[in-house]
Amino acid sequence: MAIIGIDLGTTNSACGVWQEGAARLIENRHGDLLTPSVVGLDGGKNIIVGKTAKHRLMTHPDATVAVFKRLMGTKHEVELDDRRFSATELSAFVLKSLKEDAETYLGETVEEAIISVPAYFNDNQRHATKQAGEIAGLKVRRLINEPTAAALAYGLHERKEGIFAVLDMGGGTFDVSVIEYFEGVMEVHASAGDNYLGGEDFLEALVGDVLAKNDLEREQLTKQELQQLFEALEEVKCNINAPWPKRLALTLAGGEIEFEASGEWFKTCVTPLLLRVRNPIEQALRDARIPLADIEEVLLVGGATRMAIFRNAVGKLFSRIPSSHLDPDLAIAMGATVQAGLKAKDQSLDDVVLTDVCPYTLGTEVVDPGGSGRAGYFLPIIERNSVVPASRVETLQTVENNQKQLQVNVYQGEHRLVEKNVFLGAIDVKVPPNKAGEETFDLRFSYDMNGLLEVDVKVNSTGTLINHVIEQSPGTLSAEELERSKERLAALKFHPREQEENRELLSRGEHLYSLYLGNERTMLGELLANFERVLDAQNATEITKARQQLKELLDAMEAGPLQ
Repeated sequence: MAIIGIDLGTTNSACGVWQEGAARLIENRHGDLLTPSVVGLDGGKNIIVGKTAKHRLMTHPDATVAVFKRLMGTKHEVELDDRRFSATELSAFVLKSLKEDAETYLGETVEEAIISVPAYFNDNQRHATKQAGEIAGLKVRRLINEPTAAALAYGLHERKEGIFAVLDMGGGTFDVSVIEYFEGVMEVHASAGDNYLGGEDFLEALVGDVLAKNDLEREQLTKQELQQLFEALEEVKCNINAPWPKRLALTLAGGEIEFEASGEWFKTCVTPLLLRVRNPIEQALRDARIPLADIEEVLLVGGATRMAIFRNAVGKLFSRIPSSHLDPDLAIAMGATVQAGLKAKDQSLDDVVLTDVCPYTLGTEVVDPGGSGRAGYFLPIIERNSVVPASRVETLQTVENNQKQLQVNVYQGEHRLVEKNVFLGAIDVKVPPNKAGEETFDLRFSYDMNGLLEVDVKVNSTGTLINHVIEQSPGTLSAEELERSKERLAALKFHPREQEENRELLSRGEHLYSLYLGNERTMLGELLANFERVLDAQNATEITKARQQLKELLDAMEAGPLQ
């Protein structure tokens, strides 16, 4: 049975399978390799995912959502019409859609997957991703860090030995990994990143500037107006390498505004974000103890790296032109697919030893080492960028006379105070009453290749051993919640795959209808109504004819003045 590789992205997702000695990416139901990470409900309360849902972001903003990957590992829920979903459940919908596409392509059931995650995802976010896979009916064989997947896609294991820097900027995150390949081993020396620096942040910078210059607040705009603004500036961002300037005219807060999107304007808006790119690069090099001059090649991954202004900044920093000969939107999916082939032990793949690192420091709460007696201080046990799997132990002692219980609080982060770090969980341990400092216990942390943490506490005087896998960290689902989510997903109706082409065409038409005025809007409205009548009549020949007529009109309108 095949194992598929999945890139679960902030903006787009993709999947593939290792087949006939190569990574083969799988087309979705629309014939595209990329599936927009957008989820919505249609009028019949069916779940719709991808391209169809994306067209409905403007026309049905209360029933459609995007960019929910940024909510992974939190308790935040999104309301679609009158239903509420967690980011884990929304991600499961995307994974289920990809799973169905893979099963259609392969002609068999798919039950296992490799899923990529940002290298700088914390433990909560990794748990949430793994649970999304479970809800979608997938056994997640491994979570692979996105820059590591990209390195596999670029085929570093087939190249000369050396040290490489992988820079991955997608829609929501920016990751940097320093990777070395030698003697059949691909070793990640260090990873660093920024979970709030991606293409969406560049877009937010443009939106914020337009609103500020026109003395507008977001609250003054309707959801449709705000979505229209985002879509117009998304087009600007995605075409910044094209000739400038570009004049835009929009209706915002009931008034007409016009402005010129020039190259200098774009640079002014995003310069603060570009300055943040440097910090993770420097941290990764510093943690790897590798000087900038030793980096032999810089690899760019993620759709946001297409921006010329980003490539120029990276080129100046490394004093070399970065490599980007693979499609940056597809490289991670290809790498996850290569890892799926390695996991399946495909004979066409040479065995590669792939090491990775723990992106954050893992530790526990202790009293002030300086002797003040105050709690709330962080004791690192597994430090960031330790090679995984890793297992470390620290011997600690009680701090009060006749203490009968310990509470082992587990945290992840880099601050000396635990309140500034991410709380992962707690373990209660009973100890025999004794003088302060007389009772000792060994605290062992074990961190695996999936970024999942196991904690062992051994009370030395009694030999009592407590084992705890950190699974109930904030933002992840309990066993009961996970089962309820699986049942809810099974009960929800997904829009029929065989009708997806027609549904997507209607959504696309409704989106264009919201943009046009006058005769063109009237003509389009009549065509859409006619297409719906033909669909209701269920005559396959007439549906094909009407669909082609509507598609030609929409293609012409999209290629017209709006572009």
